Amino acid sequence: MTRFTAFAPVLVLLPLLAGCGKGEPAPEVQDTSVPDAIAGMQAGPAQAAKGQQIGTPNKDRVVTLGVLNKRNNLTQDLVMKPGEARRIGNLVVKVATCEKSLPWEQPQEEGAFVQAFVEERRSAAERLGWRKVFSGWLFKNSPALNVVEHPVYDVWVKSCAMTFPGEEALPAAAASARSAAKASGNAGAPPSAAPSPTASPSAAPAPVASPEAPSED
Repeated sequence: MTRFTAFAPVLVLLPLLAGCGKGEPAPEVQDTSVPDAIAGMQAGPAQAAKGQQIGTPNKDRVVTLGVLNKRNNLTQDLVMKPGEARRIGNLVVKVATCEKSLPWEQPQEEGAFVQAFVEERRSAAERLGWRKVFSGWLFKNSPALNVVEHPVYDVWVKSCAMTFPGEEALPAAAASARSAAKASGNAGAPPSAAPSPTASPSAAPAPVASPEAPSED
């Protein structure tokens, strides 16, 4: 009995060790579909209609968001258009619009109206469900003005791709100006000062021969 008791733990571990060679189970496929209840919601309709008088139409703007999962410290970029929604695990992000400062405005700023939904439960007794954890503007250069306060996820704005009337012609005009300057040689460079003429030395007068003294015979 004593020998059997001593080898009992080894016998229990044998099936476990045999199963290690079969490899790890395949990872579960994550669901990336946006729930119908969230997809049907309007993400900031008033914000989407505001500021549409100039610049790229809202439907053609492109927003790039950064998303951080604090559990595994993984960061992912989301490239979206206004009105789109994306799901990452139990996080859904929706974008209503994005804006950026006019080219002549200082300081420059970019922002987007974002909504974030997380599938979670507030307590052990509560059923699992989708909850809106953020709805508002996020700013690239001033992230402290508005933040997504959630223990697991963080969302921020990286860029808002849009242009204003006349802004597209600015790079072409600058390039044509540089080409013209190259074609004209040193055109545009300050003219070099012409060398001041140096006075030619005046010819020295020829020495006058003195009359020879008469010779004495």
